Amino acid sequence: MPSLDFGSIPVWGNLLILAIAGIVVWIAGLKLARLAESIALRTGMSRVLAGAMLLGVATSLPEIATTVTAGALGNAPLAVNNLFGGVAMQLAVLAVIDFWSVRNGPLTFFSPDPVLLLAGVLLVLQVALAVIAVSAGDVAIYAHIGLWPVLLVVIYGMSLYYIENFASLETWTAARLPEKALQAGSPGDDQDEEEKSDASLAWLMSLFAFNCVLVLIGGASLSTSADALSVQTGVGSGFIGATLVAVATSLPEISTTAGAIRLGAYTMAIANIFGTNTLEIALLFPADLAYRDGPVMNAVDNSALLMAGLSIVMTALYLWGLLERRDRSILRMGVDSWCVVLTYLAGLGVLYFQSGAAGQAGAAG
Repeated sequence: MPSLDFGSIPVWGNLLILAIAGIVVWIAGLKLARLAESIALRTGMSRVLAGAMLLGVATSLPEIATTVTAGALGNAPLAVNNLFGGVAMQLAVLAVIDFWSVRNGPLTFFSPDPVLLLAGVLLVLQVALAVIAVSAGDVAIYAHIGLWPVLLVVIYGMSLYYIENFASLETWTAARLPEKALQAGSPGDDQDEEEKSDASLAWLMSLFAFNCVLVLIGGASLSTSADALSVQTGVGSGFIGATLVAVATSLPEISTTAGAIRLGAYTMAIANIFGTNTLEIALLFPADLAYRDGPVMNAVDNSALLMAGLSIVMTALYLWGLLERRDRSILRMGVDSWCVVLTYLAGLGVLYFQSGAAGQAGAAG
């Protein structure tokens, strides 16, 4: 646990720490995305593997830090809702980026790669299993470690294998492609000097590790200040984890997705979100390791089920959009993106009132 007592800091102080930590996470996460691309080019690693093993893990470091820290603090709702809330929030990010980016059609129309369908289905599978785990309860298989988080990690590894090998099957081919759909391009021209081809691999790896440390420190600060805010404001750990912490720890994914859109790599943008979200569910395992009072799945509240169910609905909406591939937008956004945004806002409203009702019930008891 940190030596600083965040509970003794006033609310404005914890909000300031939350903001500063979020800025650190944003800057370091953006740097990590560029460094991961440079390392992939230098080593000859495929973009799919680099996205899953380098970029996916690196941009998920805030979630790892906040989840482990919250688990160590004994705050299971904050640890789990940070993950489920991150999945839903990052799907909503796609809708926002669909509005920002300049194209003659929705984002899902410009992403004809069928591997996205597989990634979305595997994400739904993982989240649904997590819902079952929370509903049915968990059983400790060793010390306080539960069975379900271990199973979810195994399924995550299998998902990476099937996604990596799906492209070689060639069982699906898009019948109609956008006229100017671009594939994943090379790194942008605005990269720093240390990221260019004349930099050594050891230097790139050192910079990568340094930025990972920054993201970890920022993520730990986010979690601890959020834990204090949930007590000071009385809003509840579930709502704080699913909103403030989820937004702040998802900043690297937001920056990398926006960067992919600017490069015209629309398929990479969606794959980045789907791939990162599958890792989010697998992070229930380190949360279980850090939480010492038994299996973490037995200690979460109904807000976790709400955010998980919301994530399934939002993923299904984008899968619908990928299958239908409409080429018309409404106010610069696809119909699927509008449905995702409205669903997310409605879910946050329900979560807020649910957290308020739970808080009043706790005060009455």
